[in-house]
Amino acid sequence: MNYLDKINKPSDIKKLSRDELELLAKELRSFIINSVSKTGGHLSSNLGVIELTIALHYVYDCPNDQIIWDVGHQTYAHKILTGRRNKMHTLRQKNGISGFPRRTESKFDSFGTGHSSTSISAALGVSEAFKINKSKYRAIAVIGDGAMTAGMAFEGLNNAGNTENDILVILNDNDMSISNNVGALNNYLAKLLSGKLYGGIKRSGKAVLSKVPPVLELARKTEEHVKGMVIPGTLFEEFGFNYIGPIDGHDLTTLVDTLSNIKSLKGPQFLHVATKKGYGYKPAEQNPNKFHGVSKFDPQNGQAKKKNALKTFTEVFSEWIMDTAAKESKLCAITPAMSDGSGLNQFSKKYPKRFFDVGIAEQHALTFAAGLACNSLKPVIAIYSTFLQRAYDQLIHDIALQNISMLFAVDRAGIVGADGATHSGNFDISYLRCIPNIIIMVPSNENQCYQMLKTGFKYDGICVVRFPRGNGIGTHIDKKLNLLPIGKSEKIRDGVNIVILAFGPLLKTALEVADELNATLIDMKFVKPIDEKMIKKCVNNHKVLVTIEDNTILGGAGSAVLEVISKNNLKCKTLCLGIPDNFVEHGTQEEIYKLCELDKNNIIKKIVKQL
Repeated sequence: MNYLDKINKPSDIKKLSRDELELLAKELRSFIINSVSKTGGHLSSNLGVIELTIALHYVYDCPNDQIIWDVGHQTYAHKILTGRRNKMHTLRQKNGISGFPRRTESKFDSFGTGHSSTSISAALGVSEAFKINKSKYRAIAVIGDGAMTAGMAFEGLNNAGNTENDILVILNDNDMSISNNVGALNNYLAKLLSGKLYGGIKRSGKAVLSKVPPVLELARKTEEHVKGMVIPGTLFEEFGFNYIGPIDGHDLTTLVDTLSNIKSLKGPQFLHVATKKGYGYKPAEQNPNKFHGVSKFDPQNGQAKKKNALKTFTEVFSEWIMDTAAKESKLCAITPAMSDGSGLNQFSKKYPKRFFDVGIAEQHALTFAAGLACNSLKPVIAIYSTFLQRAYDQLIHDIALQNISMLFAVDRAGIVGADGATHSGNFDISYLRCIPNIIIMVPSNENQCYQMLKTGFKYDGICVVRFPRGNGIGTHIDKKLNLLPIGKSEKIRDGVNIVILAFGPLLKTALEVADELNATLIDMKFVKPIDEKMIKKCVNNHKVLVTIEDNTILGGAGSAVLEVISKNNLKCKTLCLGIPDNFVEHGTQEEIYKLCELDKNNIIKKIVKQL
């Protein structure tokens, strides 16, 4: 019997027996593997939470009870069970469903999440609103162990534990090596500690002992020590939560029983669930990092479909850092939990003492790097554009204000494609160029990327090299080239009437436009410092000046050019092209460029209209 076809909303799950829930989990796992093999997406994390997702929807009443999924890439099972099964073939595609929770997509997506460690704070806000509105419903935050490395998670815990709100935090622990502790004893303890008998004894005991404070303190310490011997929950108890677990996150019976017990408890509850990434699919179990985010693959063996032969910009960075580390003993690499995505796996194996994965803790990553740099080391921070936003204060106060020398390799700048608005890197030029003491370089091809990383590392100051997701254009890398002169652009072709100033990877499109319109084309290379001499020359010799960038128009590279024109009281028709003032949807990079009117035909139309 096909159970999955009968599930169109969470209430349908409640009609199934416990044995049928197990069969539903098998069908759901198979469906996700086959679906993601066709669309690409996040796989291992989703396979790890199938039983937990089923149990949550079986016990709780969504969307009245609100589940907030941290990071959000682990919600495929949730989407399927909440009426979006027939849309999974559109996952992460233009006009399709998002790879993350999205409030505008479904009433079952209580809170949009795409970055880490936000769920506890959001769930606390939900629970507080429930209390004010005299609602009986519950707020549940599901947070992965990796997300617990971020300070915001502990800020949320600290605040929530100081309330009497009915909030449940579920730690989805899939990487803390506690599997040996998960078994019959721990499952039994979890049921006991989440049961009414234990809770009632605990409450009544506190009420009686509160009359004699010294005895209460002794009882509290005794309870902590006894629980600490059998379960690793003392930390969360100190935050004010009732800790339960760890339990087997793939045992549906235990999950349902424990969640059912917890539902009747009052106050902040913390459930520790042990799961395995990629559970139930051997290739993903054996290599969960490889299957964290995947392109299309063969579900029979897990092999990816044919790979593009061109190098990605991330691979260029990886090649550069390996070459440079062999010659520069002071080089050290830092990443906030993105070793694989940032191309640092090879570096981490060859230079383990100079590699630092600090976890999902971007703020810490930057200040940690500043400490290294203050003591003769040269840090290279490999970070996604969208994650660098999270450490903005540290970038200004701990690094730029002190002018501490380091290199930022900012990956996934500009349009990222399928991951959509939460991961789009289209703000970094705007938020970086207003900070003093920072140089910003924008490579247009693989060779330039290598050369700019080389230049940035040698520069005595703060350098940012921002490069896009995906493949280059096939440019040969010349590793013997000299360092770039800071702030100097390069003329690519001469033309008449129109001059195009291109910043970064859209140079290729700009060249096609320039050829068709017989326009002058300048590869600007630097956003800061910007080549003022070149801009003045271009204004004097052309009727229309056009800027093209893969950053938001507001405050971007085009704005920098306009500032130069204003500062020097120059007169010229101008046209600034970039990403419009709205959040970018998901789709292929080519589709999104066209949607933003940054494709060849749209650019030509806009320039002709300006003429």
